[in-house]
Amino acid sequence: MPIPLNLGMPPSREEPRGLLDALLTHRHDTLAGAVAAVGPLLAAPIVAAAEVVGPPDRDLVIELDTSGDAPAAAGWRPCRYQLDCTAAELDDILAFTAPAPLVVYALVDDGALAETARALTAAGHIPGLPTGHAPDAVADFLAVLAHADTGYVARATTADDVIALLAATVAALAGFDIRGALAAPEIAHLRQLVPEAVAALREILLAVEVPDTDAVARDLADSGLITR
Repeated sequence: MPIPLNLGMPPSREEPRGLLDALLTHRHDTLAGAVAAVGPLLAAPIVAAAEVVGPPDRDLVIELDTSGDAPAAAGWRPCRYQLDCTAAELDDILAFTAPAPLVVYALVDDGALAETARALTAAGHIPGLPTGHAPDAVADFLAVLAHADTGYVARATTADDVIALLAATVAALAGFDIRGALAAPEIAHLRQLVPEAVAALREILLAVEVPDTDAVARDLADSGLITR
């Protein structure tokens, strides 16, 4: 059932998280770089499992390798794990239970993207949306996630990509034209989302991994899409 997302009221000042708050993340080569990454738009940073040898001082997303050891069930847990897997590895990942939420970027073709997302959510995993997929495939992926309770994460290159994902996720939740929102996102509508709509959106779109958080954050500010 589509979720009504009212666009006519300004956000409440009591809303604890804005549209872009803790949205952007980045993959860091070192633990020190990940720990140092702070800012209102920044979500938990990503770092390879090999870089973390003890409990860190902040929440992290730990990147796993399908050829490496599975994470231990005991001890410190990250806010999420994430990994990339091929179509051939997918069955093993679907059967795997991680000690913290697991994001899976499945490297599948456009035709398999939505069904793979459905299988991942059924297994309790969080689907990851890689870059490079055709708009129709992305729209079908988002239609699946709008009716799932896992949420999703995505990879993007530019601020325009991030805005398109936000607008298309709103469209998916509201039962609107997802493909149209991807092609021509309306920033004015995003700015007018009421707090309940923002909360619903961010329960689905958990984070967006970008190559340069500073550049994307600046471009988002220049676009007029602000968090408050």
